[in-house]
Amino acid sequence: MDIARSGEELLKICQEENISLSEYAIRYEIEDKGISREELFEKMRKNLHVMITSANEGMEKEVYSVSGLIGGDAYKLKKYLEKGETLTGDTMVLAMAMALSSSEVNAAMGKIVACPTAGSCGILPAVILAAGKRLNKTEDEMIEGLFASAAVGMIIGMNATLAGAEGGCQAECGSASAMGAAAVVEMMGGTPKMSLDAGAIVLKNVLGLVCDPVAGLVEIPCAKRNSSGAISALCTADLVMAGVESKIPFDDAVSAMYKVGKSLPASLRETALGGVAITKAGLMLKKKVYGEE
Repeated sequence: MDIARSGEELLKICQEENISLSEYAIRYEIEDKGISREELFEKMRKNLHVMITSANEGMEKEVYSVSGLIGGDAYKLKKYLEKGETLTGDTMVLAMAMALSSSEVNAAMGKIVACPTAGSCGILPAVILAAGKRLNKTEDEMIEGLFASAAVGMIIGMNATLAGAEGGCQAECGSASAMGAAAVVEMMGGTPKMSLDAGAIVLKNVLGLVCDPVAGLVEIPCAKRNSSGAISALCTADLVMAGVESKIPFDDAVSAMYKVGKSLPASLRETALGGVAITKAGLMLKKKVYGEE
């Protein structure tokens, strides 16, 4: 099959073949890897199971990072959720908790799926699993959601970047959130065009988001940006399913993200030389981590 190198090409293929984003990604992988559909689903199922474990571990018990900078927040959110007094609703709070859990597991040297990066590993699992629970989706349907997200991630990777060191956190958490939003739109019955609209809206809303890890570790503010990214994806999916369109096409949003990322100074691209990393508190935490107090 033809390989889509842009959102526009992706939509054209989906329209001509009358297929979804997930089906495009599935066919692409079957052809590229030379494996059967069943084998491909089992490979992705393994990823989903790792996601389920990492998204739940921090909610079931307090998980702390090796540095001690973060930990226990997913557990707090789970306890808060159990009280039944949330403002934004169970799905949103569950997504935040799951995103934090995967981030905490990552920082504790546990097993996660880098989707698309380790620093943004909490967003896609949280979005797929929380939406899957709310929509009563089967495991196979959530796997299809992962394939839909992959279709979008491939386009971003081809035309921009997924690395914080190259494009700031907008390239990591922003891309993960865009992938998640697109996937959830498909899971809710939206069209490929609607999915790409969701991805575009997410990217527009995080343009300029810097990568400024305290002490150079993927912990602060990374973990909470994962929870924020998950919420952005879910909210944007609702926007699009209500009929809201992106006035800026997906390809233009990706291009803008890449150009903005390239414009960021090195101090705001994962070097820990800017942003919150060099605030008074950020520098104090760095000294604590490296025993410089």
